Amino acid sequence: MIPFEYRRAQDTETAVATVTGNGRAAYLAGGTNLVDHMKLGLTAPEVLVDITGLALDGIEELPGGGIRLGAGARNSDVAAHPLVRARYPVLARALLSGASGQLRNLATVGGNLLQRTRCVYFQDVTTPCNKRSPRAGCSALDGYTRYHAVLGASSHCVAVHPSDMAVALAALDAVVRVRTAAGERTVPAAELHRLPGEHPERDTVLDHGELITAVDLPPMRFAAHSRYRKARDRAAFAFALVSVAVALDVADGRVRQVRIAFGGLAHKPWRARVAEQALSGAPAETAEFRAAAEAELADAVPLRDNGFKIPVARAMLVSVLRELAGEGVA
Repeated sequence: MIPFEYRRAQDTETAVATVTGNGRAAYLAGGTNLVDHMKLGLTAPEVLVDITGLALDGIEELPGGGIRLGAGARNSDVAAHPLVRARYPVLARALLSGASGQLRNLATVGGNLLQRTRCVYFQDVTTPCNKRSPRAGCSALDGYTRYHAVLGASSHCVAVHPSDMAVALAALDAVVRVRTAAGERTVPAAELHRLPGEHPERDTVLDHGELITAVDLPPMRFAAHSRYRKARDRAAFAFALVSVAVALDVADGRVRQVRIAFGGLAHKPWRARVAEQALSGAPAETAEFRAAAEAELADAVPLRDNGFKIPVARAMLVSVLRELAGEGVA
């Protein structure tokens, strides 16, 4: 038994001050990731600050048509919310594609964003892992790599980020609201997570003690015309081998606006800006969709067991774009 102190936060300011002032303190919300890691021996916080009583679970409409998701909102509540389903179906579908119903009933928006990789070597404390123990080495480089990265990896880490929700938020230009010891700041969802570089132990750009309080979805009319698709090893309760979130606006046969993000390919949700730029103003045709997908994936580097991810990602993006553009696309 590894002892720890449990505190129930009374207000956000005190919670942030407590965790910021103690390098071994952590926030506790749904606990679906943190508690697993404590059981596995991946982390051993000496203080847990329970933030479930801070009234961060609201889902509200913003002026102009956006939506604010409280960081404590449960994944199942967000997925079922009428405004989310009507205006951002890609987000609802991404959430319903993740985990099980029981876990979605506990998991929170903030916790979903901050969950750590499911790389088998990260979760096995008997193997070297730079993400778990910096400069220890990366066991995955010469190991089993079916689930690992083909974009943005480094010689220090080839793990992928596991969240489905974060992929949709990256595509939707969502903004993450963060409470710090000095006040508040915002971070674009697409920039919240990091590529591994030389410091894979840092998953996000947040400093220790910074607390996600909400996620803002901006007004985006064409987001109502969006899809999330996920390839996985079984039909439920499995992490993505490849996933894609797409919102598309076509007028007079041409792409007027498009947002694309991939999951399962990198250490972070991968915003496909190369493909978006290639498609902007282009004819909404299969050849253009395929060329954009190929351009986005041109720098992908497969490992021994995951070369299939590249053609799957390409085909999946083309298929979703065709579906959104409508039947009969050339």
